[in-house]
Amino acid sequence: MFDNLQDRLGSILNGLTGRGSLSEADVSAALREVRRALLEADVALEVVRSFTDKVREKAVGAAVLKSIKPGQMVVKIVHDELVEMLGSEGVGIDLHAAAPVVIMMVGLQGSGKTTTTGKIAKRLTDRDRKKVLMASLDTRRPAAQEQLRQLGVQTGIDTLPIIAGQSPTDIASRAVQAAKLGGHDVVILDTAGRTHIDEPLMVEMADIKKNAKPHEILLVADALTGQDAVNLARNFDERVGITGLVLTRMDGDGRGGAALSMRAVTGKPIKLIGIGERMNELDEFHPRRIADRILGMGDIVSLVEKAAENIDAEKAKAMAEKMAKGKFDLNDLADQLRQMQKMGGMGGIMGLMPGMAGMKDKVAAAGLDDKMFGRQIAIISSMTKAERSNPDILKHSRKKRIAAGSGTDASEINKLLKMHRQMADMMKMMGGKKGGGMMKQLMGGLAGKMGLGGGMGGMPDLSNMDPKQLEALAKQAEAAGIKPPPGLGGAGLGGMGGGLPGLGGGKLPGLGGGFPGLPGLPKKK
Repeated sequence: MFDNLQDRLGSILNGLTGRGSLSEADVSAALREVRRALLEADVALEVVRSFTDKVREKAVGAAVLKSIKPGQMVVKIVHDELVEMLGSEGVGIDLHAAAPVVIMMVGLQGSGKTTTTGKIAKRLTDRDRKKVLMASLDTRRPAAQEQLRQLGVQTGIDTLPIIAGQSPTDIASRAVQAAKLGGHDVVILDTAGRTHIDEPLMVEMADIKKNAKPHEILLVADALTGQDAVNLARNFDERVGITGLVLTRMDGDGRGGAALSMRAVTGKPIKLIGIGERMNELDEFHPRRIADRILGMGDIVSLVEKAAENIDAEKAKAMAEKMAKGKFDLNDLADQLRQMQKMGGMGGIMGLMPGMAGMKDKVAAAGLDDKMFGRQIAIISSMTKAERSNPDILKHSRKKRIAAGSGTDASEINKLLKMHRQMADMMKMMGGKKGGGMMKQLMGGLAGKMGLGGGMGGMPDLSNMDPKQLEALAKQAEAAGIKPPPGLGGAGLGGMGGGLPGLGGGKLPGLGGGFPGLPGLPKKK
């Protein structure tokens, strides 16, 4: 979503950080570029003006610390203002009210209200252990109520039975009553939308609000909307009174201006963001982390959380034990590739790592895109059990059969085998007595850079840290200026031969072998 803005701001601010001293003219020229970059990203003009004025005011009179270059100080000021614009603290859905807590979803047609209703219900059920009832108040759109019922079946969440001919306010009253009788903790009302804001829509929303007395009114908005998002948010807030925003399609290739503008204009927090089509692809909105990503500083906390959610601790332990013995077959490689896909692929992981955002283009240019993972998994799936366990038996006739089965060719199979060989060699090297020390040194070096001490002790136990400690860890990493791992430098990319040997070995120690570099991750729920 923020890729274009990230590239533009990154290049502008990099030009400043390299200088020993900054004049007022330098700051003004940089801010002119920042202003242009924000306007190109579809941020509302009033928000851009306010942002650049605040940055200029602080940058010109900034007290520069001896250990920090003036350019770095400007980057810090831009970062802090970006966090302020997005809302300094992340705010979740408020459930502190008498049960059943009523959540009302509002927004225009096509913004993703019904899907988001299902996602929020699933999130509250899985994470907060709440009993949720979903009710569709959309009597205008054909099959809208049936769509929500199907989502309920898919996620195993209760939905209000459909009674034809009822008005939205009657359905809302019946939903609250049914939730009380059924012992539900939360009832989510999925209201109707229109293609544009009109008077009948606002009157209907006001009636439902008066009738159901919702504790939360969430405006669902498409992050690709652009400038019009500001008017949308303002109108709904003035007429209905929203308590928070949910932005959908944050995984799209829009310019991100809506996210920056809506929070600044309404003063209401962005509570959740939709990052994909699947029912589990809904994230909390953390302003500081988003600001870090926009400025290319990475997001270690989100990376750790993603690892905790997507990695099966038992599998990771088994993989670590295999590594210790120096064993690594094609089944293990396929597991690693699947773990990478779950974590958002190569691009997703690199976007969260400090200093790595700019490497994504180089990785893509080297042919290491996420489609490659799919092709490699298809190749391994086309092999027999014996071939996966012992790749050495793969001769020409077998490769021909595998190529036909996976829709690839012999050269891709050879690349995969070469990559596996490199990774297996790395495992053997790490499995021996010397190798054990090597693994500890790699992990200890990363831990040392993050100011965690214990050079040989490896990474800390991340499962026992609360979110605040994880935030502090991310700040330490940022302050320590963790550089991209050497294995993915310019030369490293060329030496990969289309493979990803670095991901199993020393080049990305925290990300290899089913993530053995992140010990103590909680078990998958």
